[in-house]
Amino acid sequence: MSKTQAIACVALLRGINVGKAKRIAMADLREILSDTLGFTEVRTLLNSGNALFKATPSQLSGAAAAIAAAIEQHCGFSVAVIVVSASELREVIAQNSLLQRQADPSQLLVAFLASEQTHAKAQALCQQDWGEEAFALGERAAYLHCASGVIDSKLAKAFARATGEAATSRNWHTVLKLQAMLEGQAD
Repeated sequence: MSKTQAIACVALLRGINVGKAKRIAMADLREILSDTLGFTEVRTLLNSGNALFKATPSQLSGAAAAIAAAIEQHCGFSVAVIVVSASELREVIAQNSLLQRQADPSQLLVAFLASEQTHAKAQALCQQDWGEEAFALGERAAYLHCASGVIDSKLAKAFARATGEAATSRNWHTVLKLQAMLEGQAD
């Protein structure tokens, strides 16, 4: 794979290493992505299913499904995976219209959406009044400001009901850290 063809990406795994179910060591995830799937420059962030890698355009088109299938084969459980390129992540960050509302990055979630159908399901939340909380929708992500924290957030619960496993959320701090890690990679 030539350097000009490599696309920097991040794979976001939903519900990994939360509680006792769906446990995967990040070293094992890196091995699956590099040795099994052939991605290069594989790195992980935190222990919650954030993997950065480079892929060719042909690899990228089916990367999410390939990662999910490889994890199921190697680990014995299914997991939802969303893959975004570095340029798509920059767009997601630029489209966040809730930045002025948040003081604590842990209260601002970016929910990456798996498909247009997921986007349509989330659209209904835009019409509701969330009080101190706020909701906005971009092209590939939803933005949730959970003023009293994520655990007690009515908005976060409503979003989870609306989208099911077809979205995965990261707090703003993690999203910015992923972007910083990708900055050194060409896309």
